[in-house]
Amino acid sequence: MEFTFYDKSGIPVAYTEDGEHIFLFTGEPVAFLSSESVYSFSGKHLGWFRHGWIRDNLGECVFFINDTQGGPMKPMKSMKPMKSMKLMKPMKGMKEMRPMRPMNSSSWSRTSGKKFFNQ
Repeated sequence: MEFTFYDKSGIPVAYTEDGEHIFLFTGEPVAFLSSESVYSFSGKHLGWFRHGWIRDNLGECVFFINDTQGGPMKPMKSMKPMKSMKLMKPMKGMKEMRPMRPMNSSSWSRTSGKKFFNQ
């Protein structure tokens, strides 16, 4: 499944072509999806992917895809940049224990854009 992840300004920040590995448009691998969770390659739990939203660990919205349900008002989407050649994915670290999933918020997270993946 191919998705583009847009931030709260409607800027396309990242994408997945296989429904598992997330890349920036620069080709940098930044995260992976596993059972509705978003993890960094080091194994840190970054948030949740449900109903077309990536939410942080507080339940606030970070990214949206075309088919989202609920959440805050979405901005107009900007054009997607060209994808650079993908860099090699690092080995996945041991996943930290997933926190309890919080209630979904209808607010945007303060951590948006590429910063979300560098926590």
